[in-house]
Amino acid sequence: MRVEIEGMSCDGCVRSVQKTLGRVAGLTVGQVAVGSAHVTLDTAGEQDVRRAIEKAGFSVARITPE
Repeated sequence: MRVEIEGMSCDGCVRSVQKTLGRVAGLTVGQVAVGSAHVTLDTAGEQDVRRAIEKAGFSVARITPE
């Protein structure tokens, strides 16, 4: 799934999101770039993704399947 993320503006933001998403059990993190992330839900849910991104200090604009 593709997660569009608001508030990211630099490589530090990318690292922060990668690190936070990487801690979510049941989630496989793919490419993370400024403004978006690609993830695969194994056993985690969309709410887990939203919480992790908000914990990193950003907000989710939209989540779409791929």
